[in-house]
Amino acid sequence: MKMKAVKILLLLLCLEVFSCAVIAAPQTCPADNGASCGDSDDWKGEFFPGIPKIKYEGPSSKNPLAFKWYNAEEEILGKKMKDWFRFSVAFWHTFRGTGSDPFGSPTKHWPWEDGTNSIAMAKRRMRANFEFIDKLGVDWWCFHDRDIAPDGKTLEEANANLDEVVALAKELQGKKKVLWGTAQLFMHPRYMHGAATSSELGVYAYAAAQVKKAMEVTHYLGGENYVFWGGREGYQSLLNTDMERELNHLARFLEAAVAYKKKIGFKGTLLIEPKPQEPTKHQYDWDAATTANFLRKYGLVGEFKLNIECNHATLSGHSCHHELETARINGLLGNIDANTGDPQVGWDTDQFLVDIQEATMIMLSVIKNGGIAPGGFNFDAKLRRESTDVEDLFIAHIVGMDTMARGLRNAAKLIEDGSLAELVRKRYRSFNTELGAQVEAGKADFELLEKKAKEWGEVKVASAKQELAEMILQSVL
Repeated sequence: MKMKAVKILLLLLCLEVFSCAVIAAPQTCPADNGASCGDSDDWKGEFFPGIPKIKYEGPSSKNPLAFKWYNAEEEILGKKMKDWFRFSVAFWHTFRGTGSDPFGSPTKHWPWEDGTNSIAMAKRRMRANFEFIDKLGVDWWCFHDRDIAPDGKTLEEANANLDEVVALAKELQGKKKVLWGTAQLFMHPRYMHGAATSSELGVYAYAAAQVKKAMEVTHYLGGENYVFWGGREGYQSLLNTDMERELNHLARFLEAAVAYKKKIGFKGTLLIEPKPQEPTKHQYDWDAATTANFLRKYGLVGEFKLNIECNHATLSGHSCHHELETARINGLLGNIDANTGDPQVGWDTDQFLVDIQEATMIMLSVIKNGGIAPGGFNFDAKLRRESTDVEDLFIAHIVGMDTMARGLRNAAKLIEDGSLAELVRKRYRSFNTELGAQVEAGKADFELLEKKAKEWGEVKVASAKQELAEMILQSVL
């Protein structure tokens, strides 16, 4: 009797496990699709049925699938909104984000996914990508090589996989464009010590070959920029690191990239994306100032600009506005990763930027820069783990685009009003003098300045009027 009871219990447990597995299994093909999902990239009908093309309906709209502030064709300060922003969808977060984290398995099982990383699945994702950006009304997209096509057992196989998927992307692209492409040089175990800064020459060579191919396909797709993000270009400990040698190797790698760009006739801008840490403890391109210094030291200014990510700015102890201004005044502002982090969390959360004040400050820098073309704003941002509906992909991008549009409108008001600019002008008016002009021209020596200091005596220092500046800013939010 006991043996029979044990057998019954085991049977029930097996049924329970099977039931859970079925419930947890990701959705595959639509019911009317007779083809095998793993063997074909065919997809019957739309990937996003029930989602219309997103239109501008104005601030009073309550429709979650409509823009309230972003009106693509509206002119602000002499330029259309779409041209100020050049919004781009990031393929990796939008179509490869699963909601997984170090403590939990994936939560997102999109209807078109079949659970594989096959060429067929890669092609299906690419079709979904172009339907998505078309319905969202965006003209650009960006990608990592290994996100759009599966890796291979050899470099040749990986390149062939990429070529096959890129050929489809070229066919589907039409008037859409690649804002930028890049090589994923951080996920594979070979890159555990870095890519261009690896202690292994064979890894350095493999990374060069991967960048070469990624640059070629970016060029083939008409890409307007190419990004270098060195997630593992840094160190965990200086005890076992020759930092000078690694920095020299990184510079030689970037010099080779410049040479190859020119050899193949790629006219796009090369961009470096600063980040202080994660996954390494210390990343060599810590922030905009560090990266600008690196480029100057190795004679690479003029060959590269910076892709500023707002979440990376806060990780380095700066505001996004600070990093944008640092890049701008150094002539290096090239592109913006439009995202944000959580002030209560100390890592790169890649959230959609929804802070209107931050968006306003960002757009003040962009306007001062005269725009960022041929760069743009790409949404290096992902849905929260708990957001699992397909429509959430649209809602997240809509609120991100609307937030930046409000920032542009607010920045334009500040500029047209002129009060903030006048406050800043008055603060530095003592330099709008003959001696001030000499100082700024480098023609005032210490003897002359000492003579003036004795002549003037103790100087009355004016108020900085910070609270008034903040009041002016708040008046447009």
